Amino acid sequence: MKNLCAWENCFEIGEYRAPTEKDNSKKYKLLCLVHIKEFNKNWNYFSDMTEGEIFDFLKSDMTWHKPTQSFSSSDNFFKILWNNALKDDVKSANFINKKNNLKKFKFNNNDIKAFSVLGISVGLKWNKVQEKFKKLVKKFHPDMNAGNKKYEDKLKVITLAYTQLKNTYRTKIDT
Repeated sequence: MKNLCAWENCFEIGEYRAPTEKDNSKKYKLLCLVHIKEFNKNWNYFSDMTEGEIFDFLKSDMTWHKPTQSFSSSDNFFKILWNNALKDDVKSANFINKKNNLKKFKFNNNDIKAFSVLGISVGLKWNKVQEKFKKLVKKFHPDMNAGNKKYEDKLKVITLAYTQLKNTYRTKIDT
C-alpha cells in the first residue's frame, strides 16, 4: 500500500520524509517530490528560537549535543589518567642506581599484556617505554582524530597499559 502525500489536497504518492517536529524525534510525514522541495525551501529549524537559543544550540552541536566536561574537572576520566601517567617517580636517582634489578625481575601477565598494547618488547628499558607512549598519545589523541570515539577508547587502553608498566617499574626499583 502506497502512502499519499501529506500536503493538503495532494493525491500524489508520498515517498520523501519531512520532520513534523524540531526535537529530532523519529516523527515524520511523507511528501511527494514537488512538495518536499517546497517544504525544504521554506523550512527553517531556527524560526522559533531567539539568538541566544540559536547560539546555545550551535555550541552544543559542536559536541553532538552530548554533555562535556572541562579538562580541569576533578572527575574527568582523562585528567585522572594523565595525572597518574605523568607522575613519573621512576625517573629518580634511585632508578638509575638500581637498574640492574630489572634484569632479575619477572613480569606478570598484566605487564606482558601492557607491553603488547604498547607494541614494544617485554622488558624494554623505561625510557624506551616512555618514548613509545608519547608517540602513541600523539597518534591516538582525540584532538588529532576529530574526536573519533574509536581512537579515544584506544588511547584509554594505551594509558592504562602505560600506568600498569609504570607501577611495575616503580615496584622493581623499590625492591
